[in-house]
Amino acid sequence: MDKWGRNQNSAGHLLWLVRTGRARTRGELQSYTGLSRSTITQRLDVLRAAGYLRASGVEGSTGGRPAELLELDTAHGVVLVADLGGNHARAAVVDLGGQVLAEEHEPMKIATGPEAVLGWIDGAFRRVLAESGWEAGRVRGIGVGVPGPVEFDSGTVTQPPIMPGWDGYPIAERLGRTWHRPVHVDNDANLMALAEQTVHYPGCPALVLVKVATGISAGVVIEGQVYRGIDGGAGDIGHIRLHEHREARCECGLYGCLAAVASGLALAHRLTAAGTPTSSGAELVERIRSGHAEAVHLAREAGKLVGEVLSTVVCMVNPAVLVIAGDLADIHFVTGVREVLYQSALPRSTRHLEVSASRLGARSAVVGGYAMVVEQVYAPAAVDAELARVMPAAEPVTC
Repeated sequence: MDKWGRNQNSAGHLLWLVRTGRARTRGELQSYTGLSRSTITQRLDVLRAAGYLRASGVEGSTGGRPAELLELDTAHGVVLVADLGGNHARAAVVDLGGQVLAEEHEPMKIATGPEAVLGWIDGAFRRVLAESGWEAGRVRGIGVGVPGPVEFDSGTVTQPPIMPGWDGYPIAERLGRTWHRPVHVDNDANLMALAEQTVHYPGCPALVLVKVATGISAGVVIEGQVYRGIDGGAGDIGHIRLHEHREARCECGLYGCLAAVASGLALAHRLTAAGTPTSSGAELVERIRSGHAEAVHLAREAGKLVGEVLSTVVCMVNPAVLVIAGDLADIHFVTGVREVLYQSALPRSTRHLEVSASRLGARSAVVGGYAMVVEQVYAPAAVDAELARVMPAAEPVTC
């Protein structure tokens, strides 16, 4: 067993090595695992027969016979992803290479409630599958991102401040009954952080992403793994209290939360109070982009408040990368974050820190949802269990 509890003799572990790029040929698999060539060949034959693995060409020759390159077979299936925000819903079908094949987006308030929102998701999944040409039977798993804390093991939302009617709702169980596939649910900031780490910072040992939209939340990825805390509450920085703003009432019912003064919804309310009616965070963003002076000022001031909180986060986590994402992640907001962060955090915590806006944009939660599903469905233990079910005669040995 390795430090993650993976059986290094199993076919599932060999697939993990290939899928993550740690080993791409039989020779590299032998070197990495210490297994014999015959054992490696037997495991690879099982994976090929089950549709998990395929050849992707040959390695450049160094004088001998060119080595066959291996990769996850993208024809094995697809992943469905639902990205639910405070004011939108997105459904997508993604192939195993990470390519979005079809997607559908709808303005929709999360406060509409789980039955209405997930009912739309069911229909949208069917439509994007039809558009992509894939059948429902080829779906390998479903990923869902939501703007609230999630108990990852149960796929249940717990006490979400901006999701009335969702507390305790079993999202994974509900979609699982309809689609009969593994369903994994996580906070959208976690998925966005995982997406940035997977696509742009694969070697980054510690990454923090802050999403500022209707609310404020953060995702933390350590050594390639999302850190969720004991029950999904990690990264909930929107409800850190600011003593100088004790009068600001938050959607969670408390006073002085960061989200109550620096989120898109809070800034929309403040801009309205200043004489410019603004009904939502999305409308606020439009005003910022059009150069509305007060909206730009509010965005920069909000960035400073978030930067103040992040100075503590950076000192504690000491990440290599800090990504600012969400509707408010424009130059004015990011400038405000930088201004206070570098003033307030310890110099040793920021000297190697890269601060940037998200490069994946609106699709980041979809990319993260895909990555989450692949990591779960194609984990070594999950693959070994599936091989034992569909090919019992070829169940991997452990010695």
